[in-house]
Amino acid sequence: MAADPAFLTVVESTAVPQRHVLDPSSGLAAWLGQRGQPAWRAAAIRRWLHGRRAASFADMTDLPRDLRADLDADFRIWTTTIAVHKRAEDGTEKLLLQLADGQRIECVLLRDGDRRTVCISSQVGCAMGCVFCASGIDGVVRNLTTGEIVEQLLRLAALLPADERLSHIVVMGMGEPLANLDRLLPALAEAQDPQGLGISQRRITVSTVGLPPGIDRLAAANPGYHLAVSLHAADDDLRTRLVPVNKAIGLADVMAAADRYWETSGRRLTFEYVLLGGVNDSPDHAADLARLMGHRAALVNVIPYNAVAGMPWKEPTQAARERFLDVLRDAGVNVQVRRRKGARIDAACGQLRRAAAQAAT
Repeated sequence: MAADPAFLTVVESTAVPQRHVLDPSSGLAAWLGQRGQPAWRAAAIRRWLHGRRAASFADMTDLPRDLRADLDADFRIWTTTIAVHKRAEDGTEKLLLQLADGQRIECVLLRDGDRRTVCISSQVGCAMGCVFCASGIDGVVRNLTTGEIVEQLLRLAALLPADERLSHIVVMGMGEPLANLDRLLPALAEAQDPQGLGISQRRITVSTVGLPPGIDRLAAANPGYHLAVSLHAADDDLRTRLVPVNKAIGLADVMAAADRYWETSGRRLTFEYVLLGGVNDSPDHAADLARLMGHRAALVNVIPYNAVAGMPWKEPTQAARERFLDVLRDAGVNVQVRRRKGARIDAACGQLRRAAAQAAT
């Protein structure tokens, strides 16, 4: 059964400034042409922003002074302000960004050895309704623009010392990425530009609850990204309780679409499974998951739940977690446990935004 198209449609923003220089719709190239500037100036500006971390047009010292002044008058680099900046002892940093229309989103920088991974948002809120997720408690407000997605990357890159660069991107923050592919795909293309952030496509992961039309569109548009499908249950009844959008789709269609992506891309699939204490963490649940995986060339990423204040769900016990993992491993499933990072700074998706909103009331 195909997903209801309503799940792929949200209200667009009209509040973001028209001339956000990070957005492809800014008209920068035409603006430069009208002023008799050579076409390569646009690429030079992008290199300053993406590769050299310019914080203002005034920093772009190899551009003519008059041009820098004109750019400053007609364009904005930053349409967000940092509302909250939290740091954890493990090196994780989380930003709560306030957008031009007053809405707020989250993004995270994770340090792990030499890896510098960022987790970014694609929407304000989320329409998928996962019952344990803080991002979707108030539903979806709007899609982010391409510029707002790119801006998260630059905000996080600016947290690094000059000799470090972002290495990986996971689109696993607020929102359903496949519901905003028109803006997300150009942003990821910007991230891959060797003259800018230069992040390999093979180091970019797009996460989804499993929208078959979106998965197929991603496969047709650019199948080089890692695909992570959030399952959280291996039967339709339980999954629909936890992920209400599943009622309109069904696990069979989700898995079939994931298989088509693998066939097109050749990239190993990842299936995310948030382990909720007393809900989906029994040995029987693990056995059901093992049967669902079958002989797929896939990785199951088990994520022990990160408790959210005011929500009824609890973390699994260590004993329950180990029993769950043992069943999967004994069945030959390739499984890993996501290490918790940033727990003390509300690093789970939507937590910081929710906490800030509650504090303001």
